[in-house]
Amino acid sequence: MADDVTPLASLSLTHVYYNPDDPISLLCAWLALVPQALCVVYATLIWSTREAEVILMFAGQLACEAANFALKRLIKEERPARIHATGGKGYGMPSSHAQFAFFWAVAVGLFLLGRHTPKEKQQQQKQREKKKEVTNGNGTTNSTPGNRNGNGGLFKTLTDSATDLERYAHEPWSFAHRFVASLGALVLAGAVAWSRIYLGYHTEKQVLVGCGAGTLCAVAWFVVTHVVRQSGLLGQILDFPVVRWFRIRDLVVEEDLPQAGWEKWEEQRVAKSEVEERKKGL
Repeated sequence: MADDVTPLASLSLTHVYYNPDDPISLLCAWLALVPQALCVVYATLIWSTREAEVILMFAGQLACEAANFALKRLIKEERPARIHATGGKGYGMPSSHAQFAFFWAVAVGLFLLGRHTPKEKQQQQKQREKKKEVTNGNGTTNSTPGNRNGNGGLFKTLTDSATDLERYAHEPWSFAHRFVASLGALVLAGAVAWSRIYLGYHTEKQVLVGCGAGTLCAVAWFVVTHVVRQSGLLGQILDFPVVRWFRIRDLVVEEDLPQAGWEKWEEQRVAKSEVEERKKGL
């Protein structure tokens, strides 16, 4: 009976070979898990935000993976000999990790720099004006010289600093902020691609072709989604009953993801404060 045991197979989705005596090799092994982590991020954002742009980007990511699957079986170039000795499977041209990471990085950059145009909300401006009035009032109500030069001035300085800090935190990202974020995504993608060479899973040529394929897929998908938006097709799709049932929306192009929820919270907080003030006045 013991001789009749079926041989077990390994699920190699997160199975990475690395040199345990090399800290850089361990870092590269963790970088090899970035695509899986990004898939978790995609799924989380889709479920929590229901944003059409995130869904479209993930659809493009899956299409890029399908293109990589087809290219590997069309080119049929083997991985380096060293990785075959450890049991590595599949073709190596182009690198799927490099293609995945560069699609994501270029798609994020194109969105942040070419499509994302956040606008400052009128309500946010009103809140700032109201806080400024309150701050000015706090700074000038004390009429005694000691208060005006001492505690009153200090309170006004601290309040102004807090207001400036909140103003900075709630301002939409400038082009410079979005450029730095896009550059960071590219650096991470480059690190993922380099890790595949360092670990011996791919040759330099296989990684470079993967980077190029991911970039081309991202640019092509950006053009496709631009046409879908400009033609009005996306708006028609968002009006389908089943899409509305899932509450799919298209807000992130013109506003920061946390901003709408924050404004709603501020409305409730201000309304609650006003009710409490009225009760005290009765």
